[in-house]
Amino acid sequence: MAGKTVLITGATSGIGRATALGLARMGAHLAITGRDRGRTEDAAREIRAAGGGEVDVLVADLSSQSEVRRLAEEVLHSLSRIDVLINNVGGYWDTRHVTVDGLERTFALNHLAPFLLTNLLLDKLKQSAPARVVMVSSNAHAAGRIDFGDLQGERSYSGARAYSQSKLANILFSYELARRLPTTSVTANALHPGLVNTSFGAEDPAGVQKLLVPLLRPFMKSPARGAATSIHLASAADLERVTGRYFANSKPTRSSKPSYDEAAAARLWQVSGDLVDLTTAADTPSQPPRPPKI
Repeated sequence: MAGKTVLITGATSGIGRATALGLARMGAHLAITGRDRGRTEDAAREIRAAGGGEVDVLVADLSSQSEVRRLAEEVLHSLSRIDVLINNVGGYWDTRHVTVDGLERTFALNHLAPFLLTNLLLDKLKQSAPARVVMVSSNAHAAGRIDFGDLQGERSYSGARAYSQSKLANILFSYELARRLPTTSVTANALHPGLVNTSFGAEDPAGVQKLLVPLLRPFMKSPARGAATSIHLASAADLERVTGRYFANSKPTRSSKPSYDEAAAARLWQVSGDLVDLTTAADTPSQPPRPPKI
């Protein structure tokens, strides 16, 4: 990864931080985002020590659309190229929270933030091609359903349902992005990191999470192991032209049947664009990604 610039969102802890550490050791120039400057600077110091290279610190609360746009402007101004964009930021809230934009927080942070950020950085990614967009999703997407009649959980909210919906949205977005970028040498792939021992969801955990997580911790992956698939998708030479796929344990696998619904993906793209007031986006889709033969 020497000479490559990688932007990772949500890299102050957990999988994001471990991903940054792994890529830094491979020689990449890292740019990392976090909500808190102190924590982000702390992560940057560790990453610099591990890799000895350059690490840029970018501070933004990605649940806010104005913050996403400010971050994109800062990235475009400060980075001459983006070889890999890793959309890693995400969260889980058992009770319904509303962002400054009046949107349900899980959907806003987990889906709309990477949707908007990726689109705002697309021209830079195209200029840097071959480039990669890596979307950190989850096998929780298999329980997800895109409820176009209640995307914000206003009528009925469940933390688990909102999270599963957002992770399905990640994959639908990744596949749709791949369809819209067939001739640009910019790839888009999604992944499941596994069950990883982090503080994920600790801000507002579900009751079952409080009970089960302590019992499951001995069997969970370390953050370094959880980051392995993200690192693989960002760096593997044989994936330079692979796009529109879903990976687990660094291998392509099939995602859920609803994730291949092209009509739903196109509708989600349109609805998402309206929610973030997106005026420029990727080109019209021309080629669907072929699901891997498993």
